[in-house]
Amino acid sequence: MGQVFLLMPVLLVAGYLSLGAAMENQRLFNIAVNRVQHLHLLAQKMFNDFEGTLLPDERRQLNKIFLLDFCNSDSIVSPIDKHETQKSSVLKLLHISFRLIESWEYPSQTLTHTMSNNLNQNQMSEKLSNLKVGINLLIKGNQEDVPSLDDNDSQQLLPYGNYYQNLGDNDNVRRNYELLACFKKDMHKVETYLTVAKCRKSLEANCTL
Repeated sequence: MGQVFLLMPVLLVAGYLSLGAAMENQRLFNIAVNRVQHLHLLAQKMFNDFEGTLLPDERRQLNKIFLLDFCNSDSIVSPIDKHETQKSSVLKLLHISFRLIESWEYPSQTLTHTMSNNLNQNQMSEKLSNLKVGINLLIKGNQEDVPSLDDNDSQQLLPYGNYYQNLGDNDNVRRNYELLACFKKDMHKVETYLTVAKCRKSLEANCTL
């Protein structure tokens, strides 16, 4: 009986520490989701503003071309649909989100040249960098969520190329359209992955995806 009483304070302390870690993890998830939601809304606005400068026929033609084309970040293996996203581990979703955000650090310098608002290159880069740091903290805090064999692809992603490095005068409108469309697409992906991961780790019993 005496040993039980001695163990109780230890168990209580361990419980408080575990709860504290879970609450901090949830706080970081909340911040990350809020930041990527902001980036997704910004990406949507940038794309809409750019589309607004195009003629209707030009817009339809560019949309058809984009549907047949690929984003450079498509080389980053990610879930193909909602079902596969929900089957993926938290750690896999975090790794993919990290790489997607990282893949836009350089192209974001080009994004700023197409914007009609007052956000400058440094602000955009800072937003992406802050989110990447936050996701990295989440990865470190969720290492116990060991990925399955199917998750190994998140550790073997191809390096991001320089597809957007040489934007010349020729076909510049198409390149800008693709750049903004891909940025919007990828921010939506990251928002989805982080939201699913946050829900999976939620302290709320009624969390629904």
